[in-house]
Order: sequence, then C-alpha cells, then structure tokens
Amino acid sequence: MKLALVSGANGFIGAHIIRAVLDTGAEARALVRPASDRANLDGLPVEIAEGDLTDPASLERAMTGVDTLFHAAARYDLSRRARRSIWRANVLGAEQIMRAALRRQVDRVVHTSSVAAVGSTGGIADERQWAQVKQAPGPYERSKIVSERLVHQMIAAESLPAVVVLPTAPIGPLDRKPTPTGRLIADAAGGRMPAYIRSAGLNIVHVQDVARGHVLAAERGTIGERYILGHAEGNLTLQEIIARAAAAGGVPPPQAAIPWQAAYLWAAIDETAAAALHRTPRATIAGVQLSRRRQWYDASKAIKELGLPQTPLDAAFADAAQWLQHNASTLGAGGNDGAGWRSIGAWNVRR
Repeated sequence: MKLALVSGANGFIGAHIIRAVLDTGAEARALVRPASDRANLDGLPVEIAEGDLTDPASLERAMTGVDTLFHAAARYDLSRRARRSIWRANVLGAEQIMRAALRRQVDRVVHTSSVAAVGSTGGIADERQWAQVKQAPGPYERSKIVSERLVHQMIAAESLPAVVVLPTAPIGPLDRKPTPTGRLIADAAGGRMPAYIRSAGLNIVHVQDVARGHVLAAERGTIGERYILGHAEGNLTLQEIIARAAAAGGVPPPQAAIPWQAAYLWAAIDETAAAALHRTPRATIAGVQLSRRRQWYDASKAIKELGLPQTPLDAAFADAAQWLQHNASTLGAGGNDGAGWRSIGAWNVRR
C-alpha cells in the first residue's frame, strides 16, 4: 500500500482508518463532501479530495494514482423518512465508487459493510449468516445488505479485488456526531440515563481495533471473504454496557428497565409525528426492532486470519468516556441515525 483513498474519512471509523493507514507509512487521501465537517482530520498529513458518492467524475478524480481503496462512507439513518437518500448513498454510491475503482485498476478494495448484513438471531452469529432483505427492520439495514451483495456480485462477475469487513459496535475517541453507541456511553458516563430496554445487547469493540482491522484486511484478507470486526469478549447486554460506561464516568448505573413493547409504541408515535412536522424522529421503529434481539457476533475469523487486535474492553470504555466527556460541548445530537441513543435500546431522560 502506497497511496490509499478513504471515503468517509472525516467520520468516526473513517478518521481512524486514515490514522491506521498513516501508521503503516503509506500516504492517505481523504474523500469528503465539500461542505462536511473535517475536524477529525485536523493536523493530519493527508490530501483532501472533495467529492460525492453520487458524482462519478469526482470519484474518478479522487481515485487517480490510488492503489488501495477503503470505502467507509455511508448514510447512517434508521428512520423511514430517509429511505431515498440512504439508498442513493449506500447502494448507488457504493456501486459508483466500486466501478471507479475498477476503471482505475485499484489493487485492493476494502468495503465497510455492517453486521446489519449478517443479522441477529438472538444467539451469536458469524460471517456464514446473511440477513434477508425482506426481514430488514428498516431502510438502513436493507441498504447495507443490498450494497454488500452488490460488492460480492462485482467480485464474482467483474473481478473486483475487494475484501468485506463488518464492524460490530465500535466505541472510542473522535465520535463527534456521535453514533448511537457513543451517545449511550456519553449519557451513561454522565449519569443521564434512567432506563434501558432489557432485551438489548451489542458486541463492543475499540474503534482503533476496527480501523486496524481494515488495514489488515487490505494486507492479509482474502478477496471475496467477509470478516466481522468485533471483540471476542465484547458480547454484552445493554445493562452491562451501561454499567461499564457508568463506571468509566464514576457514576452509578441506572436500574430501571422497560419492555420493548412500550418503546415500540413510543417510536411509532414519534416517527409519525416527525414525518408530519418535517423533523428528525427521536425514536425509530427500526431501532426498537433491532433492540429486541441481542446483536452478538463471533469475531474469531478476523482475529485468527487477520490478526485483529483486541484492546481490553475496560480500556475501550475508558477511552470513549474520557473523550466524549472532554468534548461534550461540541457533540452533535446523535448524527443522522434518526434515533440517537434509543436506536440501540437506551432510554434517556431528554425526550
């Protein structure tokens, strides 16, 4: 790897991928939209390439001279109102950038999918499982399933030199919007979370391990394979996640739990009201449906075949809580997820 292009390089995962690329001694180019916030790239020796996933000409320019592409850009929104923009960015955009990589004869592509494309069974899932489009809880999950399938089709039919990685729930520094998991950590560490959905669970992993996993996938991954980037000990219930985050913040954890049915009713009302009032919903049906099953995954394939790092979970929670608390005044309202922290089953006092 000599020159790597990272799409979505100013985002949470993308900003860490840029740093992981630079750590190898390679040069890095950041593909970002013209009006995007670039605070996560401040001070880094990277070249900025302005472009958009829906603008093929901008992708061609950004790809000039590149030997490795990390496609981490995506529209993350769990609300139904954003289904068209989600599809344009996550499906049509993925196809456009993959075709640009083929035309520019890029040596290796790492496509950032999501464990949404694996799905959850209530048990512990691995790469052999595929989520079904018709069973996807919302447009975001549907787009990630379809876009990954598209990449695999291009690998088989057009010799796209791509490896697919599927991050679980990363936490750590630079989560500026923040992600739903980041907001969960921030609120639990700050003592601002009175209740949670009992059935929810996630696989937690340090974002720096996820970023390093992308680079390892480019270096060691097998074309056409998919690798879950998670933690071997990261399968935690939401209660355990909140307790660890609260401990990292030095506050007691919440004790109250609510049934998912109550959260579902609130989400249905809120999404309907949000559509009528042209505002972002504070809770989404897709988010509540996701929380009904524990989203637990087996990352052993990436650990064994790629050498995926496994930062201790206590360190991951401490790094996340410290950064989020230090930057609390500059954090966004939950990014574009359309549900904020409630998308993973947390219930915050700010309604």
